[in-house]
Amino acid sequence: MSDQRMFERFVRHCEIPSITGDERAITDAVAAELRSMGLEASEDHSAGPARAGAGNLLARIEGEREGYLMFCAHLDTVPHTEPIEVLDDGGVFRSKGETILGADNKAAVTVIMELAARALERGKPPIGIELLFTVAEEQGLRGAHAFDVAELRAELGYVLDHATPIGELIIAAPTYKKLVADFTGVEAHAGLRPEAGRSAIAAASAAIAGMELGRLDEETTANVGVITGGTAPNVVAGSCRVEAEARSVELGRAEQVLASMIDACQWAAGEHNCDVDIEIDELFRGYRVKPASASLDVARSALERCGIEPREVSTGGGSDANAFRARGFDALLLANGTLANHTPEESVTADGLTLMLEVCEAAVAEAASR
Repeated sequence: MSDQRMFERFVRHCEIPSITGDERAITDAVAAELRSMGLEASEDHSAGPARAGAGNLLARIEGEREGYLMFCAHLDTVPHTEPIEVLDDGGVFRSKGETILGADNKAAVTVIMELAARALERGKPPIGIELLFTVAEEQGLRGAHAFDVAELRAELGYVLDHATPIGELIIAAPTYKKLVADFTGVEAHAGLRPEAGRSAIAAASAAIAGMELGRLDEETTANVGVITGGTAPNVVAGSCRVEAEARSVELGRAEQVLASMIDACQWAAGEHNCDVDIEIDELFRGYRVKPASASLDVARSALERCGIEPREVSTGGGSDANAFRARGFDALLLANGTLANHTPEESVTADGLTLMLEVCEAAVAEAASR
């Protein structure tokens, strides 16, 4: 069967704008395509709580026997400032401009749509397939957090959202803790009366200098990503905001690192006679997949069916699998063969899309054999 339809769908999906919070157009397009296949595509009420442009989409294909297998991809992309135009560069899909391609995660969206189309063309898949398309993933997995997993009939499923070579099975992912520290000092003229001021920027700088940042161990990282403050070079800064994060597969370790960052902020504020207001948010909870997990067992066998050696790895990033596993659903994150996501160098090969589809079809066959 020709893969041209899948490639054309991929280009079409990538060129539909869908920045987080503005997913309506791509949601409507995917829903229309599902309905054209004869499927009922239901949109939930997650748009409000997820602060998204649309809700999550769920569609279902009945199988020859009881049971379902779920496949998930997210519809939104990171921000970009110009329209996306896709270039097929000798079997490698890239962006023509200085912007993202959108393969994260529309490569997976497209593959899941083709999986559905082929299953329907063959009559019925050997086991039921559930297709879940989430929103607002790129900013804290908000769509997946708002999705009611009780709506799923499947007991296990796959999130196709890891930008590494196909064959990697993600068996551990971190808890993500975000820290926002607002330092408040006293403004004064920097040339005439600097001694009357208390610099919030100096306090924030001291706090950052007192933090241990970077890769702290194999499973733990910490970073300061944003610092903003002050009003002019000749004014002692009366305010400064620091945005930082701590990640670790072990929840206790993430909390330990975050506590040390908080201590650094509070110490620095005291040293510089400033106040500091600290806000903490947990964007997602980490996990380890148990060796006996059904999703892991099926995925290993599916890859072997495709002649691919399974490779079990950990990740420092989050995905919708974090949200699903936190609520007891056996979701496994799979590599999807994309490269350089979130950058103008982002790409995916035609062969990668085809192989991703083969793995999904093998997973359906394998799940049906259990």
